[in-house]
Parts: sequence; structure tokens; C-alpha cells
Amino acid sequence: MSRPPILTLPACARAYRLKTERGAFAVCDARPPSAEPRATALLVPGFTGSKEDFNALLEPLARAGFRVVAVDGRGQYESEGPADEAAYGQDELAADVHAQAAALGDGPVHLLGHSLGGLITRAAVLRDAAPFRSLTIMSSGPAAVSAEQQARTKLLIDALSTRDMESVWQAMRAMDPENPADVPDAATTSAALDEFLHRRWLDTEAAQLIGTGRQLLGEPDRVAELAAVALPKHVVSGAVDYAWPVPLMDAMAERLSAHRTVIEGAEHSPNAERPEETAAALAAFWSRH
Repeated sequence: MSRPPILTLPACARAYRLKTERGAFAVCDARPPSAEPRATALLVPGFTGSKEDFNALLEPLARAGFRVVAVDGRGQYESEGPADEAAYGQDELAADVHAQAAALGDGPVHLLGHSLGGLITRAAVLRDAAPFRSLTIMSSGPAAVSAEQQARTKLLIDALSTRDMESVWQAMRAMDPENPADVPDAATTSAALDEFLHRRWLDTEAAQLIGTGRQLLGEPDRVAELAAVALPKHVVSGAVDYAWPVPLMDAMAERLSAHRTVIEGAEHSPNAERPEETAAALAAFWSRH
């Protein structure tokens, strides 16, 4: 899971609940400090993640002139959701993205999805691309996750189906040592980060994790469909990735005729691991479109 290096919002951002025709969603909304935004971007987090995974991007992107809104999907951390797996089908989550974009009120938005969010935002664009200026797929591949991650996800789904969230959390902590690439910097103490990750896990609806986990296992290759959509596309990843091999994302970018950015020194979460470099790449792409 992503480990945000910053938990406190920058001065340019505020947290609130975005009211849409499909319910209210918790967001972090950052705006340029002294000018009207050049455009608005909607950021959709990944599996086991939340809007806070983008915290370190907010200030540099606002400085570059963009309004940036990171969102918790339904049942994800601070957005409510039902205890019903059917509510978390990909079509439902894609429709939520459309409702979020409409509620922002800024016309077409730049859309970004990280990891699982890449699959959800792809589905939103295939549903209707009109609300979007561009699509950035970050650390997400053409279809289901790698075989190793499929095995881990199946174990998690099985555990969530029979055990409570706290028990599953404790089991995960015992089995999964900290990833060195995800160690926070001095802006966030280890104790504060651990407390946040624990709280985020407990506040996420188990049915959301089960439903979206099944998407990671069974997602078909829809790259040809997406390539046919006349929308600027950007594929971003770290230099290595455990969920989708980087060469697979390279090939996906070629199939999409997409702009390709590899963030050196980053792995599955360049938004958290190398935020300044990632923000610069995003701002440059959005500025061209």
C-alpha cells in the first residue's frame, strides 16, 4: 500500500465532502494561491489507498497553476459505502468518477488513476470521454495484476471474507515487512504514519476491498478499446513495479500512442516516493493539453 510522506495538508488545500448526484465523497482540494487555475485534475487512488496518497503532489501542482482534487472512492477511508460487494463493481465506480468530475464544476478535467485507480479511470473514459481533458494511468497495467500479486490478493480476499478488519490488519503487518522505497521522510514520523495507515484500513469497507480486489484478479485487456478514444494519454510508473512489470507498461504506452514517463528512484507509488519529479511530469503533460 502507498505510504504518504506527508499527512498534513499544505496551506493551499482543504478537506471536505464533495456532494455529487451519486452521494458525497471525501476530497482534498488544492488550488493555486494567487491565480485562477489553468485547469482542474481529478486524482483517483489505488487498492487499499486513499486521497492522502496524493498529498505530496498537491502543493507543487498548485504552484504550477492547477486545481488538484484527490478523492476517496465509495467505501474507501473517509467516503461511506455499503457492506455489499455488488456496490463496488467497476461500472459503479466509473459512474462515481463521472459524478465527481461533474460536481467539480470546472468543465473537462484531467483524470489520473493510480494502480487500481488506473483501471477505474480507464473504465470511466470508455464509458464517456467527454468530461475529461486527458487520462494519466499511473502504475497500472493493461489487464490483471502479476501472478504473484494475484496470489496475494486472493489470500486477502479470503481473509476478509472470514475475519474482521483488525485481525486481517495484524496478520498483514506480521507477514509484510516495510518496503524500503516507501519509508517516509522527516515530514512524517513513523509512529504517525503507522497510526494513519491503521486507521485508514479500519475505516475502509471490507466489501470495497473484496469487490475491487476481484477486479485486480479478473480485469481484461482493454487497451485496444482505450486506444480508439481520441483523448491525450499519459502512462507514468516508477523504474520498477511489483504489481505490473514495467516492460508491460512500456508496451501498453506504445499501444495507446501515449506519452510515457518513468520516474527514476520510484517503485509502485511515484506520487508518494518521488512527488516533486512526478508533479513536474504531470504539470508538463497537462500544460500541453
